[in-house]
Amino acid sequence: MLAFIPARGGSKGLLGKNIKLLNNKPLIAYAIEAALNSKYISRIIVSTDDEEIAKVAKDFGAEVPFLRPDFLATDQALALDNYIYTINRLNQEGTEIDEFIVLQPTSPLRTVNDIDNAIQLFKEKEADSIISYTENPHPLHWNKKINKDLTFSNIFDAKLANRQDFEITYLPNGAIYVFKFELIKKKEYYSSKSYAYIMNRTNSVDIDTLEDFEYAEFLLNKRKSNL
Repeated sequence: MLAFIPARGGSKGLLGKNIKLLNNKPLIAYAIEAALNSKYISRIIVSTDDEEIAKVAKDFGAEVPFLRPDFLATDQALALDNYIYTINRLNQEGTEIDEFIVLQPTSPLRTVNDIDNAIQLFKEKEADSIISYTENPHPLHWNKKINKDLTFSNIFDAKLANRQDFEITYLPNGAIYVFKFELIKKKEYYSSKSYAYIMNRTNSVDIDTLEDFEYAEFLLNKRKSNL
């Protein structure tokens, strides 16, 4: 299976985050190394518009066969459009890609076991897609809309109850997406044959801010000390 790692250069929340050193290693290297260790992944493609990211990706063992065009590297560009563009271009060069896994660089605590288990679920279910989720730490009914005058109003029907009385819900964590290309060509992530791969909260850290980055660094150091 092909691994697709999207890594554009114009990060706004944390400048240069895709190659920012996390425990002395560029952030994107964690996704590349996990993919290299997967028993199912045979090729790793990094999609970037940035020459420096491309060089780092190649140094760690990924391919960057071409740079992402500028129109697919804006804040408004859809990830789906980039997947379609890249896979179509690879297929035009003689490859036949009908399924692939997306590994975002911002999930450095995702493990090779997470990757392989998600791909195995994809195969066992003959799925159109597998999306990774993690348990929501708080009941959805606790969420409120905060108004301009700082009053708040319900998003869901009001319900006073203890946490354990609410049904458990899950959030997509951004760590793993496994897709059939036929589904993506329809510009869809989900179908009736889409399934969740559940990850624990520790492995689900998604880096967007400096605080996220520092928390991931803390967890990685803790993981290393437990080995």
